[in-house]
Amino acid sequence: MLSWQPHILVVDDDKRLRELLRKYLIDHGYLVTTAHDALDAAQKLETVEVNLMVVDVMMPGEDGFSFTRKIRQHKHLKHLPILLLTARGEKEDRISGLEAGSDDYLVKPFEPRELVLRVDAILRRVPKEKDGQKEIWIGKWQFDAERGELRGDGSTQRLTDVEASLLKVLAKTPGETISREDMALRSTLPINDRTIDVQVTRLRRKIEPDPKQPRYLVTVRGGGYMLLPERDK
Repeated sequence: MLSWQPHILVVDDDKRLRELLRKYLIDHGYLVTTAHDALDAAQKLETVEVNLMVVDVMMPGEDGFSFTRKIRQHKHLKHLPILLLTARGEKEDRISGLEAGSDDYLVKPFEPRELVLRVDAILRRVPKEKDGQKEIWIGKWQFDAERGELRGDGSTQRLTDVEASLLKVLAKTPGETISREDMALRSTLPINDRTIDVQVTRLRRKIEPDPKQPRYLVTVRGGGYMLLPERDK
């Protein structure tokens, strides 16, 4: 079982295979979301953060090659690892997949265990989020997303799992408004969007000098919440 839970998006129009892979990956410690075509996958990517995609090449509508090229041109998704699946094992097809920007290429039929091994290998090559993440300072506190805590002035402010999960979501896109629904969807925990306000209030008590007049975790009327990181001088 993995020590962390990477989130995999499986994109395949074959419902039977899609569900088989979903169950197998979950059994091996992954979080899994599925999509039945490229359009469905693109919509899921707007609301769900994933660590790797498994994409079938031969799909109705936009095929896997085209979808991979589109992802590689996307500002926020261009580094997302992609493993292509295909029934075509010719050398030219494998080259086309790699040229499109995939990280690996697996030919059907395959053993699910081989897919897991390849996914593991790809994720080992990808720097962990913390390695490439900029320091996030919130006033006097530096947010340690991996440990789920705030550090500053020689002290540590412990966050609950829910608080840490929500702050991690906000810290990924500082300065951008995230709706309550999206915060709940992007969280690694089963949070109801109706409870977001309560959790934000609790977070403010820990990070804001004056929780009633927040400077860092601000409310965007009609939109949601926004994190404005700033380090105290």
